[in-house]
Amino acid sequence: MLHIWPQTDKMNEIKLDIGTVLLSEPFMLDSNFRRSAVLLCEHGAEGSIGFILNKKLDMKIDELIVDFPVFGAPVYFGGPVQTDTIHYVHNVGDLLEDSRPVSDGVWWGGNFEKLKFLIDTQLVKPSNIRFFVGYSGWSDNQLEEEMAFGSWVKADMHPNYLFKSKPNKLWERIMSNKGDTFAVIANMPDAASFN
Repeated sequence: MLHIWPQTDKMNEIKLDIGTVLLSEPFMLDSNFRRSAVLLCEHGAEGSIGFILNKKLDMKIDELIVDFPVFGAPVYFGGPVQTDTIHYVHNVGDLLEDSRPVSDGVWWGGNFEKLKFLIDTQLVKPSNIRFFVGYSGWSDNQLEEEMAFGSWVKADMHPNYLFKSKPNKLWERIMSNKGDTFAVIANMPDAASFN
């Protein structure tokens, strides 16, 4: 397999931390992750969990969950694992008990009943939160193996990626923000010809 990633010491580091964004290599064959930007929210001895930030679904959260307040927030495909579950990442961790910090200005989860209350009282707006169906999961060391193989490239997380960016351009934006060769990779056409 031909790898197009630039070979630098930084590129070959496999140490991963929560709050890292994983960008799929541009010609990844797995349709679940093609041109995806995944926010890593858990990483440890038992495996890793993340959410695909740029795969918006054609539904709103209040259409999906019974007894949810009227709330026009879209739902995203978080990954192929447990697609019968709902997860959320937000920027209101100071208001929502049991939230787990992921990176500066970004939290994961929290008390669901309190979330509904905060939405009902308009203390949480659609611009504060992102909902996901399912998640992306890796067993112990699986993600490191995929990184070593060249399936992913690491990027730093910025809250604007989650709350202020257009999902359909997010992979290209984050890749371009890495500079130099990565900006060239970001502009490669989405479809490869195998003739």
